[in-house]
Amino acid sequence: MPNNNKWLILAIVSSALLMIVMDLTILYTALPSLTYALGASASQKLWIVNAYSLVIAGVLPTFGALGDRWGHRNIFLAGLVVFGAASLLSAYAPNPEMLIAGRVVLALGGGMMMPATLSIIRLTFTDAREQAMAIGIWSAVAAGGAAAGPIIGGVLLEYFWWGSVFLVNVPIVLVALVVAALCVTNKQQRSHRPLDWRGSLEIMVGIIATVFAFKELVKRDPSFGIAVLAGFLGVLTLVLFARRQMRMADPMIDFSLFHNGRFSSGILIAFITSASVAGFELVFSQRLQLVDGFSPLEAGLYILPVPLAALAAGPVAGALIPRRGPEPLMWGGTLAGGLGLAACLAAFDTHQGLAIAALMVVGFGIGVAMTAASSAVINGAPVRRTGMAASTESVAFDMGAGIGVAVFGGLMSAAYSLSFALPQGVQLPAVARDSLEEALTAARSLSPANHQIVEIAAKKGFSEAFVFVTAIVSCVLVATAIAIYRKSRAMRFSHVPAE
Repeated sequence: MPNNNKWLILAIVSSALLMIVMDLTILYTALPSLTYALGASASQKLWIVNAYSLVIAGVLPTFGALGDRWGHRNIFLAGLVVFGAASLLSAYAPNPEMLIAGRVVLALGGGMMMPATLSIIRLTFTDAREQAMAIGIWSAVAAGGAAAGPIIGGVLLEYFWWGSVFLVNVPIVLVALVVAALCVTNKQQRSHRPLDWRGSLEIMVGIIATVFAFKELVKRDPSFGIAVLAGFLGVLTLVLFARRQMRMADPMIDFSLFHNGRFSSGILIAFITSASVAGFELVFSQRLQLVDGFSPLEAGLYILPVPLAALAAGPVAGALIPRRGPEPLMWGGTLAGGLGLAACLAAFDTHQGLAIAALMVVGFGIGVAMTAASSAVINGAPVRRTGMAASTESVAFDMGAGIGVAVFGGLMSAAYSLSFALPQGVQLPAVARDSLEEALTAARSLSPANHQIVEIAAKKGFSEAFVFVTAIVSCVLVATAIAIYRKSRAMRFSHVPAE
């Protein structure tokens, strides 16, 4: 293949990946506007955010397997069509229920494309150094795109209505569809075994039920019965799926790959970094707007150092992987991300310059870690299983984002409810403790003096909750880095011959 075509294909699959991961976070800055425009409740608001990552994680293994059988190009093109149509549906949704449905269809399109993007890269770039650089760019887009979502949303909301955050996908889809149809070819040797539809259903139900259980548990007033039932169903279904896959000669997911230390470490890094970035950006963008009075555009620009640093980190990591291996980059980048979050938290209220520098450390560290993780995962599987390996990492990435939003968003709500001390003598509906937005909305019916008192108390409670959640995210990243470091040392020493 001509060298120029290789990089054009990389540009096309990267633009598709940008849309997919950007839609994980683009609603963060749009949530306040969207909530008021559609009259969405706190529960509906979380479903609008979570439906996308929840469903996409459930369907990724199926579409990864379909790509191995029907050709990654074919699945990629079909995914572009579905994603474009769903973007139009979501943009003009008249109510929260229709928007949630649109986000589900978006997830189907994203689930079709995401494993295909990494698979096409591996099949297109056969030179090891070129492939490492291409994966570095891919990973930079994955990390930077998720971080850029709130920024793009903020820019669009500065000039247009909330539906523009979905319409922005349509021109990208049209261009990518034409170029991909002309340039991308099906190069892999396809598997002729029929798709395991039972396995597809099992893993989809298992993932969705498990993440739903997480979501239910972290609600302010959870239904423990529903959470336990959903969790039991999810875990049981996933166990049955895993046991059946391990008995199959040609499984949808080859669990023996997890015996490879690099592969399993890469999956863990993809999950943890995705959950951490998604959770932090959700609470941070809302803190900037609701407490500090930033506009959506200003909030997006404040977070800009994260995606910019992540974009710079991908190619750097791609150049280092052939020489250093992925392990030092995985644990080192994750550690830098965790320490950067701690530094940002410490400096946020006292020194804005240091806080912005810390955000750059976060973005660069996460970008390095994700690039190394992608390289470890995609090269840990045989070529005929490229779609499976890519979909497994994508499941970790998207399931991480869904659980990150659910867990850290739920922790934020719970911490806010505990921190919000309602002034004596002031009566507000119980929903005022669900979120800062609802507290401010309920306070509008009060006298100006009481309104101001409630606003100060609510913002103070939200700020305390933000500190609590960000500290937890930082600790999770640091703990993960330490675990990967110890695992990599154990792997290295286990290969040293005895004297």
